[in-house]
Amino acid sequence: MLKGALCFLTTLLIASSLNAQIRIIDAQGEHLFEKPPTKVVALNWAMAEQLIELDAPLLAVSDVAGYQEWVVQPALPEGIQDLGARAEPNLEKMARLQPDLIIVSGITKEQVARLKNIAPVLNFNTFNSDHNNPQVAIDTFRQLALLFNKSQLAEQKLSAMQQRFTELRSALTTAYQGKLPKVSTVRFANTASVYIYGDNSMSQYALKQLGIKPALDIATTQWGLVQKRVLELSKIQTGSVLYFEPFNEYPQLQASRLWQAMPIVRNNKVAAVPATWTYGGAMSLKYLAEAMATSLLTLAPNATEQNPVKNASNEAVQ
Repeated sequence: MLKGALCFLTTLLIASSLNAQIRIIDAQGEHLFEKPPTKVVALNWAMAEQLIELDAPLLAVSDVAGYQEWVVQPALPEGIQDLGARAEPNLEKMARLQPDLIIVSGITKEQVARLKNIAPVLNFNTFNSDHNNPQVAIDTFRQLALLFNKSQLAEQKLSAMQQRFTELRSALTTAYQGKLPKVSTVRFANTASVYIYGDNSMSQYALKQLGIKPALDIATTQWGLVQKRVLELSKIQTGSVLYFEPFNEYPQLQASRLWQAMPIVRNNKVAAVPATWTYGGAMSLKYLAEAMATSLLTLAPNATEQNPVKNASNEAVQ
């Protein structure tokens, strides 16, 4: 009788232990963690962004200088180690840091296998043509929140983001007197070539939350963009174009007769968007919406210095 009771108790304890494990799903399948990792490296800027937003224990990131130039928000915490190029991170330095988790995105099985010689790996496949990239970024945010016991913080931030979309949409609707323009977002490769964002892009998702439709219809792709000649933008007759900085060759583009002849240029319907990462995580959708709304206000009828980012309530979630 006593032996049977002990066996039953042991079974309950084992079941309880299994239930206490943290179950995470990535591109490789299911992973079980006994407790939240405490020394994490991120080899992808979007994953680094997600971790920073969740106040997770981020130890190192690939290409710190590039992150600070192209991603900007959220700012990297002080003391973050630089692991070198994103395509070829410094594996020896990474090993010396002795992480207990490496987080990556969209890498091959062979690359994962090499990294597993250093530490366990989570590989999230955020950008793919057969799923909704922005929604997957949000789902990944929730998965990481679960791993680091930050689910409450994640839901607060997601809720605040939806409220932010509402505030920005209201500000733009007022500025444009209820007639929001069609807008396409782009990133210039050079003065002759441009990447145009469309379906499945983070920027178009953010614009949709603001009540704005695209000026050019771009089919769904893995990264949510297509590369075209700059001449493609001449097809936009009445809409607006927002281009993401940095683009150091813009003065040369402005001097081009082809550029000057385009309707968007003649009608003053082009505006720069300060550096904001268009391949980011969940909260990059908020940063994109804020940055694009501010730029669109400069193109509004009777544009003023009004700034929806400053004037709308924007209390940080602690």
